[in-house]
Amino acid sequence: MTIHCEVAVVKRGGGGCAPIVLQSVTAPTDVRAAHAVGRSRRSRQCNNLCHTRRHHGIVAESNHIVADIAFREEIVVTHTQLANRAQAVRRFNRLYTQRIGVLAEGYLDTAYPLAAVRIVFELGDRGEAIAADLARDLSLDPGYLSRLVNRLRREDLIERRAAPHDRRQSVLSLTDGGREVFETVNQRSQDDISMLLGSMSEGDQRRLVKSLGVVAEVLGDRQPPVVVLREHRPGDMGWVVQAHGALYAEEFGWDARFEALVAEIVAGFLRHFDPARERCWIAERDGIQVGSVFVVAQSAEVAKLRLLLVDPSARGSGLGRTLVQECVRFARAAGYGRLVLWTNDVLLGARRIYEAEGFQITEQTPHTDFGVPMVGELWELAL
Repeated sequence: MTIHCEVAVVKRGGGGCAPIVLQSVTAPTDVRAAHAVGRSRRSRQCNNLCHTRRHHGIVAESNHIVADIAFREEIVVTHTQLANRAQAVRRFNRLYTQRIGVLAEGYLDTAYPLAAVRIVFELGDRGEAIAADLARDLSLDPGYLSRLVNRLRREDLIERRAAPHDRRQSVLSLTDGGREVFETVNQRSQDDISMLLGSMSEGDQRRLVKSLGVVAEVLGDRQPPVVVLREHRPGDMGWVVQAHGALYAEEFGWDARFEALVAEIVAGFLRHFDPARERCWIAERDGIQVGSVFVVAQSAEVAKLRLLLVDPSARGSGLGRTLVQECVRFARAAGYGRLVLWTNDVLLGARRIYEAEGFQITEQTPHTDFGVPMVGELWELAL
């Protein structure tokens, strides 16, 4: 016996899975139940009621089955995506290990495997280390580390002594011979990577270094990145214009007139640059620009702080305050009596820095110069 009914199926959408009636189907019922109904002497109303209940039961069960199938499909898709991503990481691992030669019997043209060279490098970099700490930091089995250390000791590259605070612990350090090996492999590694980067364009180098920073961050690198302040170089001004235009458009909705203003400022700076009285600082982390600021001459007595920018990836590190402090220090050393700047009320982070460094507001003017209403502010610091 069969029952003709409407079956709900799952329709996918942005919000997940929702049951909808798609089409009518013919579904089989339990044969014994059908005979029981046929033998029943109940009224037509009862038969209709049973039929209706059976109908709804099949629909509910169909919904449950289809929803379960959809859930299983989601699991399959998720597992497939994860497998594809794992394959991508493995492909990169094979490519990179081949490029840097870690599979060679002697790493960096030495007589030692990668793990042994890494121990030498860590000791050369740290000066000395507790053996247990070294095993943990390098994710090496303590027994394997001990065998490598014993080999390096036999070749007079490493010396070991008991830790003064706990004689059960061993302190490892390099001998003079070990220091020579460290300096050799360190220079070879630097030369090899420099050669690899040298085969790339400037843009590809920056993309690679930036991507490696993302990898280190995602994998949990606890080592704080080093930010270096340097003077401007060819190409930096293009970055200053692009970074200001993109960042302020995204965060505050400023239009192209702001980017045009930044372009005019940096063009004037380059045309009339006086290195004794003016300065640009570019903040760089792992070879990537993450900040900028300028001091330009407004008059013999007044300098102007301009174009302070900190990339979102470097915020919270104190970089903005460091850049402003460099401006103040330079302006004082150059003999200026005052340092002034122009900013806007929506730039709350920058305003907090200016206030903390002793700047005071001298004028406020509402405007819509960049497409949205805001209040322009003049700030001043007596030097």
